[in-house]
Amino acid sequence: MTSLIDVIFLLLLFFMLTSTFSKFAEVELTAAGASAGGVAARPPLFLRLAPETLSLNGKTLALDGLSEALAPEADSETPRQLIVALAPEVTAQRLTDLMVSLRGISGVSATVLGSGS
Repeated sequence: MTSLIDVIFLLLLFFMLTSTFSKFAEVELTAAGASAGGVAARPPLFLRLAPETLSLNGKTLALDGLSEALAPEADSETPRQLIVALAPEVTAQRLTDLMVSLRGISGVSATVLGSGS
């Protein structure tokens, strides 16, 4: 009986040491739907996400400077449409970092284009 308790203790210790206790964040994704009809007052913004670079309407910028670049374009009454195109080599972590930074910007509604492959 003593050896069984030792084995259970060792298993418990092993699982406690190999577990990670990190908090996972959630990123809200919404599917693109049909528009309400009519022509949009302003054209959508185009964001190109690559593994190392980020460009908004053709202008290269850093991920940290995205909120400053989108601030003049944001509108709280009718959110400005932002289309995000991904380069083929973009990782899921890079996309998650972008979505987290976009979550902090009000007045912008992001739509991620699917990959062509």
